[in-house]
Amino acid sequence: MSAIPRGKVIPLSVGRRLVVEFLHHAKKVPSLPLSRECRIPDLIDARVQRSRPFSWLAIFMKAYGLAAQKHPELRRAFLPYPYPRLYEHPHSVASILIEREWQGEQVVIPAKIRAPETTSLEAIDGHLTNYRNQEVWSVPSFRQILRLGRMPKLLRRFAFWSSLNFSGGKRAKRMGTFHLSSLGNYGVEQHHPLTPLTTYFTFGPIQPDGRVNIKIVYDHRVMDGRCVARILVDLEKILNTTVLNELLAAAKFRDTIAHFKDEWHADSDATAGQLLAR
Repeated sequence: MSAIPRGKVIPLSVGRRLVVEFLHHAKKVPSLPLSRECRIPDLIDARVQRSRPFSWLAIFMKAYGLAAQKHPELRRAFLPYPYPRLYEHPHSVASILIEREWQGEQVVIPAKIRAPETTSLEAIDGHLTNYRNQEVWSVPSFRQILRLGRMPKLLRRFAFWSSLNFSGGKRAKRMGTFHLSSLGNYGVEQHHPLTPLTTYFTFGPIQPDGRVNIKIVYDHRVMDGRCVARILVDLEKILNTTVLNELLAAAKFRDTIAHFKDEWHADSDATAGQLLAR
């Protein structure tokens, strides 16, 4: 009679410890999700005009940062200690969840981009590319959070708790003002992701006809559903106006540079031909 194989105990890795800590604090937030279908066909057409299109994360991050300029609730946080109050940050700080390989394991590490509303799409996309491709330990924010994951549980818990609950400025600097993530490229839509921050912004698969579901999971202590509904409406307008215009301007600038290069090469060839004819 063959022996029954036994299971094995797997100690929590640094990445799993961080997820556990993240969820421990996120579960304390009374959050609700609201979603809305929006249409962005012109944005899809403008995006593919580039030889290397901007990532959708960069596009939606820029739109969310612009929405937060109009709706300061997106830059606010509920702080319970030493007394309950709201804090409003002067600009947005996006916390993007990036999947990287670390010590033989796929881990999700938050990366921060400050003030996406005043940062160009090209710069945002460049930051995201660096976060995805640079050696993990060489990125300061990655190194900081991974060191936090190595701490003993009590110290790690206190570090998260103190960063989230006391100082609004430190909270925004260390954690961000909103989380952003999407699994739409896998054909998957998240229903109620958890976050210890005020909002979690996500979007589902983008259909060929331009339909996409956008979703905000929000802290009900900071804002109400009608406010979030108005923000979702404004996000569609921002995507189809301000963000679209920036994409079109980038494409026009690229075409202008290409035209000048062609003219320069033509003039150079003509000058070379004249010199050879002498």
